[in-house]
Amino acid sequence: MRLTQLMRPAFALAAAAVVAVGFGVPPAKAAPKKGGVMTFVVPDEPPSWDGHRETTFALIHPFAPFYSLLIKVNPENPSSPTDFVCDLCTEMPKPADGGKTYTFKLRQGVKFHDGTPLTAHDVVASFKKIISPPKGVTSARVAYFVMVDSVSAPDNHTVVFKLKYPSGAFIPALATPYNFIYSKAKLDADIRWYEKNVMGSGPFKFVAREAGAFVKGERNKDFYVKDRPYLDGFEAIFSSKQALRVQAIRGDRAAIEFRGFPPKSRDDLVKALGKDITVQESPWNCVLLFTPNSKKKPFDDVRVRRALTLAVDRWGGSKHLSQIAIVKPVGGVSYPDHPLAPKKAELEQIAGFWPDINKSRAEAKRLLKEAGQENLKFTLINRAIDQPYTIVGTWLIDQWRQIGVTVDQKMDPTGPFYAKLRSSDFDVTMDFNCQSVINPLLDIGKFLSADKGNESYGGYTDRTLDKMFDDMNRTGDEAEQKKLMLAFEKRVLDEQAHSFVTLWWNRIIPHRSYVKGWKVSPSHYLNQDLANVWLDK
Repeated sequence: MRLTQLMRPAFALAAAAVVAVGFGVPPAKAAPKKGGVMTFVVPDEPPSWDGHRETTFALIHPFAPFYSLLIKVNPENPSSPTDFVCDLCTEMPKPADGGKTYTFKLRQGVKFHDGTPLTAHDVVASFKKIISPPKGVTSARVAYFVMVDSVSAPDNHTVVFKLKYPSGAFIPALATPYNFIYSKAKLDADIRWYEKNVMGSGPFKFVAREAGAFVKGERNKDFYVKDRPYLDGFEAIFSSKQALRVQAIRGDRAAIEFRGFPPKSRDDLVKALGKDITVQESPWNCVLLFTPNSKKKPFDDVRVRRALTLAVDRWGGSKHLSQIAIVKPVGGVSYPDHPLAPKKAELEQIAGFWPDINKSRAEAKRLLKEAGQENLKFTLINRAIDQPYTIVGTWLIDQWRQIGVTVDQKMDPTGPFYAKLRSSDFDVTMDFNCQSVINPLLDIGKFLSADKGNESYGGYTDRTLDKMFDDMNRTGDEAEQKKLMLAFEKRVLDEQAHSFVTLWWNRIIPHRSYVKGWKVSPSHYLNQDLANVWLDK
């Protein structure tokens, strides 16, 4: 079976994504210039520095430039969900053994930043840590590689992945930008070394980090891609306040923020800077969720959980919140407009998406009364980031008020926020599923049982969901995948009410016009190694 056949479900999305962002793509680029240090702003800091462990943009933006990947999304075509190119490999392999064996040949002469050679054994050690981490070590993407049987290095420049079954989800999973290639020697000495240290083979070398202030990198003069990177270096400045990030770009103290601004900030910058600002926009493979703690009363009662989602008016929320926040599309657990996502009529059959909000809220009140929770009060744990967490959290509280539920909101910085999620120390939490490569067959791994999922925080065990996930990843029949995906959506969001979608995000990147060589993608994780970025000034 050919790779194009295995990946066909995602292919139709590529053209749609290009059309959606086409108006924001800069004109044909001039000859790149070398030199300069680019400063950009980052809204948050990561809990650790380990890409295999973390799921936040706060790690990718300042740290991705230090690392290499085996393969990656094409930086010249980052909106495509099927255009992958080699980073450390020499060419994209053709699957053998009926689609169950992938053999990658590696570049020779690649060095880590400490001067040691990078070999196939480093690649194998990195993926083993991602796919089957030892006890006590967290990997956020275990479920991405459920199809992998083994990974091995028959020699210093060859890596072989053996799959249990052919899967169109494998190559997109391999291209995930968090799959940093680490030094086997470092991992052997301390499997958790990368949580607090940096040492990769990427286009930039680590210079310094000051907590709460910045991360600095300098050009890797020994980088394996000729004439790259163009920049002498970069400085990532941390700033949690959106107003300060906007002002930094307006005052040219920073050139860009790679996560995204709301519509008003875009409009203000365009009005103030004119030709000196360029705007790139894209649909965003990121969705804000809220998740009840199913291990804690009364959220162990499906009636209470269903009431919480029935109270929320997504259709009205999209209209109003999209004017002030980086959210807009209404959708379920899979990326909207993807061939596997439910159509509007199908979505409206799921609790929380009914077209009649009055009917929906009446049912929510009935369920709370039946469960003996008419006067329900709880605390919503939220992440202390304004866009879109605070705005959407405040909106949710008002939605729940309309069915008689009283909610306090507790805002935590990223580190403590993640700590509460991972320790199940919450009633209901704001949650999110932000992915890189558009790959719904794996992206929904977020919603699996707690012992199976990628950062699944609801505390539930649902083997029916786990089997649906496994079945849709084992079949190449698109109609069967669609049927299973719809049943999966219905079970997660309605029948068992495990976790809930608010709205999907909309990515808006205004940046200084002198920033060249960077193209927006439908993910704030993709295309962030900065190797192709240059400054036209």
